[in-house]
Amino acid sequence: MRAYRLPCAWRALAVLAALLPACAAQAQPMPPPSTFGQVVGNAVLCLDQIDNKSFYSYLLTAFGPAYKHEGGAYWFRTDAVLWGAPVTDVIVSDDTSALVFMGVVADSTPEKLEPAIRAASGLRFDKLDRSAFPVRGSVPGSKIVYFRSKAKVYCAKYKPLPPARTR
Repeated sequence: MRAYRLPCAWRALAVLAALLPACAAQAQPMPPPSTFGQVVGNAVLCLDQIDNKSFYSYLLTAFGPAYKHEGGAYWFRTDAVLWGAPVTDVIVSDDTSALVFMGVVADSTPEKLEPAIRAASGLRFDKLDRSAFPVRGSVPGSKIVYFRSKAKVYCAKYKPLPPARTR
């Protein structure tokens, strides 16, 4: 009986070994599409409309499935660059919140990222509080905040009301 189980175990290990490279390939971030800077950059700066379903589809097509779903958002890994800073994550809201939002996590600090965004887009960010780690906000409504030791840039807006029912 044991002689029969051993070849099955080896076959199972061979199948797992064959699947391992495919799983590793999925874990690696995919290169961003050529439209990434315009589409995602304008959205997180509140220079474009935010439709979370459309952005989710865009990110799913561009980067594959989200690597986590947490805090009312889908998180996608990327190797993109915005405003000269590497972007490690892109987040888009799900439908559990009263807000729709889109954001990026940049491998930079808010102090370094803010002048880079101003140089690229012309948007000025003002400090909105006097804390040690102040929130920076722009006139269109985008924010730059600390996310651990990195910077998160996001745009959040209330969902539009559904159309009124008429009789």
